[in-house]
Amino acid sequence: MDLLGAATIQFGFDLFKELNKSKDGNIFFSPAGISTAIGMLPLGARGATVAQLQKVLCSEKDTESSRIIAEKKSVIEKRDELHHQFQKFLTEISKPTNDYELKIANRLFGEKTYLFLQKYLDYVEKYYHASLEPVDFVNAADESRKKINSWVESQTNEKIKDLFPDGSLSSSTKLVVLNIVYFKGQWDREFKKENTKEEEFWLNKTTSKSVLMMTQRHSFKFTFLEDLQAKILGIPYKNNDLSMFVLLPNDVDGLEKIMDRLTPEKLVEWTSPGHMEERNVTLHLPRFEVEDSYDLEADWAAMGVEDAFSEHTADYSAMSSRSGLDVQKFLHRSFVVVTEEGVEAAAATGVGFAAASAPVYEKFHCNHPFLFFIKHNESNSVLFFGRFSSP
Repeated sequence: MDLLGAATIQFGFDLFKELNKSKDGNIFFSPAGISTAIGMLPLGARGATVAQLQKVLCSEKDTESSRIIAEKKSVIEKRDELHHQFQKFLTEISKPTNDYELKIANRLFGEKTYLFLQKYLDYVEKYYHASLEPVDFVNAADESRKKINSWVESQTNEKIKDLFPDGSLSSSTKLVVLNIVYFKGQWDREFKKENTKEEEFWLNKTTSKSVLMMTQRHSFKFTFLEDLQAKILGIPYKNNDLSMFVLLPNDVDGLEKIMDRLTPEKLVEWTSPGHMEERNVTLHLPRFEVEDSYDLEADWAAMGVEDAFSEHTADYSAMSSRSGLDVQKFLHRSFVVVTEEGVEAAAATGVGFAAASAPVYEKFHCNHPFLFFIKHNESNSVLFFGRFSSP
């Protein structure tokens, strides 16, 4: 699943850089979730719209060798390969396990009087496990909105509420494409609650806030990034299928300084099993909760895919024989809570339309802004990506 893993990391990183330009404080979203929602769109698109959507999903910053291979493949082959990888990824994610809860679900809500092409519905069902549910946007837009929000709420254990706010859907809405990601997992080694103490978290060199800081001393996957004056730690969840990686700058204000030097390729390299070492670490991690919502249309424009979301240039004629479908809204809501036991995280996207022998412990003290991401290790896909900088 190299293509999909690379795509979610590249996409997540590009989107994070856009959000970072305009947003202070915490950032949290699901690259895998938004990618999956976008993945359902090219199946119903034609022409330049397909190319633009694929540009979002397929990393253009490939190595020279992979670029040559990619050039030999037709656009259709590359598109089909990515859809097949989404299909395998979603099948793998849905395998039952007692160690954690992880769910990615997709659904289409379509106007009941509007004729969608069966070929599109079959493709979306095949690759994205998404069925179409008819609703009455024409006569009951608000009731339909509440029904859609209710589905999202039920799929995310009531963590994502009101994805579509009042007035966001209307009688002209024809299709809503939905994706949710929900994860609840226990740490492989829980933090003991009696070790959690109140500490200062430094927003910058002069301002701090009080947080509840969890502490444990154990061996973790760890690496120094001397060039960046930062370090990375991997915290596994039970069963080791997923891990949270934390990138912590050495300096309180170090995160902004290194943002321009971070790349998706480097993040993949730094967090690969061969690059990280098992080290004894004294870990201090704040207990925290982040909830956020994003209207991503402006960010798509900044990322160079505005045509695919413009009513004048978008071509979604492979969804319906009727012309004129265009994306009205692209909304994303996310939630994460990190505690001694583990992590609960959710996100929803709606598209309208060997340990060291010496007893030395490295110090990993997350008392100032840091990046974190939760990765599905088998597929190398980034489920959630965030910045914690404001308790």
